[in-house]
Amino acid sequence: MKTYEGANVRNVAVMGHSHSGKTSLVSALLYTAGSTPRLGRVDDGSTVTDYDEEEISRQMTISAALAATEWGKTKINLIDTPGFNMFVHEAEMVIPAVDAALVVVDSVSGVQVVTQKIWSFAEEFALPRVVVCTRMDRERADFNRVMDSLTGAFGRTVVPVQLPIGAEKNFKGVVDLVKMKAYYYEVGGNGKARVEEIPADMAEQAKAAHEALVELVAEGDDALMSEFFDTGTIAEEHITGGIHNAIREDRLFPVLFASGLGNIGSDEVLDFLVDYVPTAIERETVKGVPTNPEAEPPVRKTAATEPLSLFIFKTVSDPFAGRISYFKVVSGVLKNDATINNYTRGTAEKFSHISAVLGKQLVPVPELVAGDIGAVAKLRETLTGDTLGDKSAPIQYPAITLPEPAITFAIEPKTRADEDKLGVGVHKLMEEDAMLRFFRDPQTKDFLIAGTGQQHIEVIVSKLKRRYHTEVVLKAPKVPYRETIRGTADVQGRHKKQSGGHGQFGDCKIKMSPLERGKHFEFVNTTFGGSIPKNFIPAVEKGIVEAAARGFLAGYPVVDFRVELYDGSYHDVDSNEMSFKTAGRIAFKKAMEAAKPALLEPIMQVEITVPDEFAGAIMGDMNSRRGRIQGMDNKAGNTVIRAHCPMSEMLTYGTDLTAMTQGRGSFNMEMDHYDFVPALQQEKIIAAAKAAGAGAAEEEEE
Repeated sequence: MKTYEGANVRNVAVMGHSHSGKTSLVSALLYTAGSTPRLGRVDDGSTVTDYDEEEISRQMTISAALAATEWGKTKINLIDTPGFNMFVHEAEMVIPAVDAALVVVDSVSGVQVVTQKIWSFAEEFALPRVVVCTRMDRERADFNRVMDSLTGAFGRTVVPVQLPIGAEKNFKGVVDLVKMKAYYYEVGGNGKARVEEIPADMAEQAKAAHEALVELVAEGDDALMSEFFDTGTIAEEHITGGIHNAIREDRLFPVLFASGLGNIGSDEVLDFLVDYVPTAIERETVKGVPTNPEAEPPVRKTAATEPLSLFIFKTVSDPFAGRISYFKVVSGVLKNDATINNYTRGTAEKFSHISAVLGKQLVPVPELVAGDIGAVAKLRETLTGDTLGDKSAPIQYPAITLPEPAITFAIEPKTRADEDKLGVGVHKLMEEDAMLRFFRDPQTKDFLIAGTGQQHIEVIVSKLKRRYHTEVVLKAPKVPYRETIRGTADVQGRHKKQSGGHGQFGDCKIKMSPLERGKHFEFVNTTFGGSIPKNFIPAVEKGIVEAAARGFLAGYPVVDFRVELYDGSYHDVDSNEMSFKTAGRIAFKKAMEAAKPALLEPIMQVEITVPDEFAGAIMGDMNSRRGRIQGMDNKAGNTVIRAHCPMSEMLTYGTDLTAMTQGRGSFNMEMDHYDFVPALQQEKIIAAAKAAGAGAAEEEEE
């Protein structure tokens, strides 16, 4: 593949709800452009961008994939992104690398939950959007209904620049409302149209749609508005420039019609991307991260004449090629075999064998110019979100901030061999998946894996088995309860033991009282007159801390309490550090008995997004889980519910929410605070802990 200047590069993310036809559309575009020898199909696993074994077996896009193609004198970098709610973060991650989004909408279903979500992503980053209504050849596909859905969700600036000719089985082409011509296609053909005059039965509809488009294009441009008032229309070349500018400025969101499986409308989509979508260098400057909060953010021109800088927007861990880094050249020119500086990590990296990307195929290129996208294998320390470039002109580009994972599972290797490979495999998967977390709970000692939902974790488990031959078992994680006190206590801890020779003697008096939630532990020494020698006082504290870690009610750590050591006694010969440590433990146990011990449970801050019709059922369900509704918002046909809910009630919520909302709901949650467990639940937890302790003791005896 040859080198392209930034003005001849288009970087486009293909986004939309799951099963809206994104991958099929990308396959049709690649086939029509001549980048692939046949029209790939999701059903038989032959698409260019769904090449991972998991994607082929599940028939869904799981990870964003890049495919570069050439159309005329332009290079188009298409990034096919997932539309399933649990993987939609992959779509968000590629936004810094692209200059426009091709928002794919199913002509039968219209705007869906993820359509609205990715529209919000794009809006947040002022990313220009073009809508493609796919599957016009499906049963119940309807132009008027899908347009009503689009304008209802996103407003009147979503406007057709094409009209479909026919629908369902009779969908055979499109009318271009700028050129006012009809384009007919052979179903399953090469994607290139036969141009004819607009059919007579569509002439009036086309004229009205053309006038509506012209009026909307003129609205934001004084010169075009003047021409429109003077002549009643706008010249075709002026309409083209007006649409281009309106798209770039987020004033207009044009709608096209196509069928990926039938390869209808593909050449028109490619032409539209070339003629109307902003070029890779039209965003004149890119902001960096300020060096301090008060400073203005640094900027870099997106020009080949500027110092080299590039941003890593995705990492893929390939079992054979190793780590593959996908990047956008923001400024300058990247030449093959260049050694450049990683500003994020302060290291140097050699870019050997830089490539353009066509699915899993890497196509070598001699250089990449500002605005273009490429990939390189085997960078040593560079990861997603890093900025690299010329050592003499450092800049740091901001990475996308993702929410915390919504669901956590305990993960156990099946065998000792699996245990040895688990850490390596998971960490390689974490390099390519920004929403994956892997850690060990210091209290329960479980290995925990966290992700966006159950299916996300199941995909990770499957990848571990396929790629790294590591088999694991998933279990619901243990809830990290805590213990605390509600009352006060004043007790004595006395340890005395005589067994010939030197004995053991330690004596301490303590007062225990509750602390504010989150303060953990406070130890105060108010002894006087040498009642306990200074060198033994730390031993008393250590005994109390060790006993608190083992718990009192159910074996969970005791937190949020204050201990005042105010008196005690010692023996000149028999007292030692161990004796006072034991005395501290005895005093702690007595104090816990008297100070009204209680269990604390983690309370999660939960945010649930569901279509309006499910809001009542979701709030009822949340109340049944001991949740407390904190507030609600309405957002483009969805209700956002904020609530506090105990973690123990949320362990299977992802699966339950999917069932309750037909897969249209999403949620995220994070730890918020600890609160007292109600008495009934507390009794059950204590009984379960004692039963588990007894079972473990029996196993040890055996």
